[in-house]
Amino acid sequence: MQGEKEKNEVTTPLGDGINEFIQRHRTPIFISGGAILLLLFASIVVLSVMDKVRAKAIGAVEDFSSRYETLLPSITEEYSAVDVEELLAEIETFARKNSGYAAGKAWSIIANIHGQKKNWPAAETAWAAAAKAANKTYLAPLAFFNAGAAAEEQGKTNEAIEYYTSSLASTADFPGASRTQFSIGRLQESLGDTEAAIAAYRAVISGWSYDQVWPNLARSRIIALEGE
Repeated sequence: MQGEKEKNEVTTPLGDGINEFIQRHRTPIFISGGAILLLLFASIVVLSVMDKVRAKAIGAVEDFSSRYETLLPSITEEYSAVDVEELLAEIETFARKNSGYAAGKAWSIIANIHGQKKNWPAAETAWAAAAKAANKTYLAPLAFFNAGAAAEEQGKTNEAIEYYTSSLASTADFPGASRTQFSIGRLQESLGDTEAAIAAYRAVISGWSYDQVWPNLARSRIIALEGE
């Protein structure tokens, strides 16, 4: 009993103190609480609006993709030139006004069209823009790889190596990573940098030992280079 009485003597003044503090500062406490609730509500509204904007953007990209697929068989034909140019203009306007996955996908469609027309400088630029816009998605490493391929088509070996290196540096998974690393070795070899080429080929072997193709090719190139 005495222990319980002592406990009440300790806790009761504390409870009174809390009540007194709330009474004394009730106005700022209520204002702060209201502000927090208002901020929470505003955050919910913003997130909801952002979701709707993203959904609308993705829907627009899907429409562009469908139109591209329809034009694909005749992209290089003269009779489709006007339709292709109109589509390119619409997609580019959209891509410049958006960001993230939707913009990256839009730039990818643009790059594919230029690639079909073998306009490699324009394809390279569009693939680089796709990688930048969608740098946090699975599109980034693929876009960097394709930018590297477009650079290769122009004989821009050093630029291609940079793109392939950026592809491998992406945080997103890329099924073509082993091929990308092998391509770096191949390009270093074409530049006459045997040491860098061998290092790149060894990276293929150590990084993707489970792959059935590129490590074997890398081993054969290392043997050839070391035998020279």
